[in-house]
Amino acid sequence: MTRIIAGRARGARLEVPGTGTRPTSDRVRESLFGALESADAIDGARVLDLYAGSGALGLEALSRGAASTDLVERGRQAAALIRRNAATVAKAGGAAAARVHEVAVHTYLLRASGTFDLVFSDPPYDLDDEAMTADLVALAPLLSPQALVVVERGRRSTPPDFAAAGLELFREKAYGDTVLWWAEPTAAADPPVTRSQPETESQSR
Repeated sequence: MTRIIAGRARGARLEVPGTGTRPTSDRVRESLFGALESADAIDGARVLDLYAGSGALGLEALSRGAASTDLVERGRQAAALIRRNAATVAKAGGAAAARVHEVAVHTYLLRASGTFDLVFSDPPYDLDDEAMTADLVALAPLLSPQALVVVERGRRSTPPDFAAAGLELFREKAYGDTVLWWAEPTAAADPPVTRSQPETESQSR
């Protein structure tokens, strides 16, 4: 079990898949969402959670004031678990139910419409660089001008090719064996000063 850390559904318990996924640790989520709230990137945001696993990232955003959350997970059991977690969060915090899409991430990105302001992507470690780049390229048309994209991977993984998708890396932070890369559209107008230069930080567990 893991829990929603803060917001309207604070303390709500979430189920975690037994196998086949890699849930983001509570410590990483707490640091990530603290930074996102400092950047005013959650309130009212349209959120997309790719390779959602338990849905903890997208549902945490919903608890903290996101306008909507779409969670994409192709595994049937994991998608069913996310639906249960979404119902738990909705009941605990009175938030609108999240939308769960039981489909492969790349397929979803090619078919989706609308725009997103905040995107989480936590692909399996064995997803190769070519597939990761293809995901980012397919995601690019769905991003709002001021969107944030946060990619979580193993620390030994090759950094995503954000440039191929017209995105610019502006922050990198490691937590033990996990690393988060933050990127935004290269043509973003009037980016905050805190995003103007790439930043590398490291923090051990």
